[in-house]
Amino acid sequence: MIHFVGAGSGAADLITVRGKKLLEEADVIIYAGSLVNPELLSYKKDGCAVHNSASMTLEEVIAVMLEAEQNGLTTVRLHTGDPCIYGAIREQMDILDEKGIAYDSCPGVSAFCGAAAALNLEYTLPDVSQSVVITRLHFNAGCSTSLTPTAHRYAMIACTLGFDSQSTRQGALSVIRTVRQAQEKMNMPTNIQKAGVNETEFLSALDAMAEKALNDPCTAANVQPATIDDIKDIYKKAYYGKY
Repeated sequence: MIHFVGAGSGAADLITVRGKKLLEEADVIIYAGSLVNPELLSYKKDGCAVHNSASMTLEEVIAVMLEAEQNGLTTVRLHTGDPCIYGAIREQMDILDEKGIAYDSCPGVSAFCGAAAALNLEYTLPDVSQSVVITRLHFNAGCSTSLTPTAHRYAMIACTLGFDSQSTRQGALSVIRTVRQAQEKMNMPTNIQKAGVNETEFLSALDAMAEKALNDPCTAANVQPATIDDIKDIYKKAYYGKY
């Protein structure tokens, strides 16, 4: 049996009770190492085989699943957030369907929900917004997605970045520009300072925030290595709005 499990929005204790139980019982775990918090692997039992799919092709992932099935083992395919949102699970399920292999899915807390919780926000407010759009930038020969119409139509947008032909930096900057245009149109604060956070308090907490971010397992998984000065610079740009 193969279980597709949502790892949650970051912290190891944000996985569902069911997801944790499946990890504890798994004989094989295939996890998205570039995105999933490695602390979740602490739930695995002794002797569990672990595979990092960040360095694996789809064919290699399926091969591990097939071998486990042939040996009567239970596999957990651990995806970040909730697998149904940009989880690339359909391509795996299609192959499993062709081979007659049983599987199920365990939902997780998506990052856009985790972000709202961290900020104590509600996405759907009366007379403000009754819709949440989950979107991303995606560019290839046959498909392109623009945030502009979406941003101007809805007050609340949950955006996940996904880039093909353009660089991550170009994509991130285009998202920032579009969101800032929407913020200005709706008279929303365009940086942390304008949101009312005291500058002295921000600067006094900067070192501690940067140190915590640097030691976060997800930071270590980034393709681009970051120094503490890099992280401080990111926080300062977010505070002052100077990108």
